[in-house]
Amino acid sequence: MAVTVETHGSVAEAARALAQGGVYLGGGTGIMRGVNAGAVQGRVVRSSDPALRVIRSTADGFSLGAGVTMAQVLGERDLAFLHAAARSVGGPQVRAMGTIGGNLFAPHPYGDFATALLALGARALMASGSPRNLDDLLRDRDRTGLVAAVEVPRPRDPRAFGFVKVQRVKPRGVAVLSIAAHLPREGGRLRGVRVAFGAMGPAPLRASAVERVLEGATLDAATIARAAQVAAEGLTPPTDPVATGWYRASVVGVHLKRLLERMV
Repeated sequence: MAVTVETHGSVAEAARALAQGGVYLGGGTGIMRGVNAGAVQGRVVRSSDPALRVIRSTADGFSLGAGVTMAQVLGERDLAFLHAAARSVGGPQVRAMGTIGGNLFAPHPYGDFATALLALGARALMASGSPRNLDDLLRDRDRTGLVAAVEVPRPRDPRAFGFVKVQRVKPRGVAVLSIAAHLPREGGRLRGVRVAFGAMGPAPLRASAVERVLEGATLDAATIARAAQVAAEGLTPPTDPVATGWYRASVVGVHLKRLLERMV
């Protein structure tokens, strides 16, 4: 079957076309690999809507068009809290093309930027205009619509947000796992804690056991030790050529501990 590419002038038009079958082409860093390998055939839908590449400030953060690239994020000083996550995505060529919307749907073990967005409590604005929180979207990526933008809250204290990507020297770039933590403080105690893991499941996910330990606590050595002990609780990490599920479950607590210690 041949590949046919349809370009639509608006996100809404692209969403309607996508609903009739096919795959969406954003930056192409994932889809084009499938096209070139013959794994993706049939209709490929894209949109030339300039709104997809827009970054704008909102009352409590930023709205990032789904077509905003990692390179664009790195070029915005006001998005410095997201720079570590954006820099972790591939090399310069991938960052120049890879989009925020695409990263939300990147298969395991990719999706490091989505892990950061999940920890920050971002939500997707769908092409239909309806909002959707990332917790739900990432759990059900195969049956979702077209994302038009992502609304990202700005951390009130930049020190309250941390991100780390754990990777091997060879092959470089693919995650063993990634961790993002948003730890707001009120009166010295953690309130509204969100911790997310990447490459610890089929998609980025919340570290619920860790959040239960941290919520309402003070971020001291004892709390960090308890959080590290339960890091893999309730999770079944996948095995792939980069790492086994057993290895991921064994080391996630070590890397969580190191990240939390930097955030004290």
